[in-house]
Amino acid sequence: MKSATTSPLDLGCAGEARPLRVLVLGGTSEARALAARIAQRPTIQAVMSLAGRTSAPLDVGLPTRIGGFGGADGLARYLAQTKIDRVIDATHPFASRISANARSACAALSIPLASFGREPWRAQEGDRWIEAGDLGEAAAALAGAPKRVFLTIGRLGVGAFRAQPQHEYLIRTIEPPELAELPPRSALLFSRGPFAKDDEIALMREQRVELVVTKNSGGPSTYAKMEAARELGLEAVVISPPAYPEVSRLGDLDAAMAFLS
Repeated sequence: MKSATTSPLDLGCAGEARPLRVLVLGGTSEARALAARIAQRPTIQAVMSLAGRTSAPLDVGLPTRIGGFGGADGLARYLAQTKIDRVIDATHPFASRISANARSACAALSIPLASFGREPWRAQEGDRWIEAGDLGEAAAALAGAPKRVFLTIGRLGVGAFRAQPQHEYLIRTIEPPELAELPPRSALLFSRGPFAKDDEIALMREQRVELVVTKNSGGPSTYAKMEAARELGLEAVVISPPAYPEVSRLGDLDAAMAFLS
């Protein structure tokens, strides 16, 4: 893997015809699927950028850059130096900082930018959702009597729930959170999706879960917990993803490849 300070793009010789240069901001299953399609196109020279928040990221089949760019200005410098022609934001729906930086950097350089990813989940009949705009609202929704809470928001942001210390939290994450961020009555469960509905039901029963807290990250890989909560009749506090209406949204892989044509 390449370091955050090394460009994996070959700039070629002056005057040579060159492939379309693409930066994919990744970290999701959708980004990996897109990478597999791009790898089959010799007319596209792409690099995958990962934030580096997991210690063992999955192989995506493309040259990979790990780490931040140094804000919007740093990203703009990288795009200019490597002569990027297109940027696809295929990050997690809640990766708001890099998405904002991409919008700013691409606008400054007039580089086409599009978003590719999953649609958010929609409440179904039988769901008992409490919708929250952010982590603070989600924590506030937990005010009241002590409960067994299944907290599935990843390792970042768990500190918001220290405001509700009366609950027992089962926190599922890929990487360990900072200990200082944990609510006082917490247990950690390290696991990576996708998850099956029957397994989620069994887990919630075994752990005597009474309420689920999750980010509405969309997609199928972690939706089973929502199905399990519905079947068990559990309330779920669901944090809505940020919206970026000014960015073109690509609905599927074919649309993403068309954007790169």
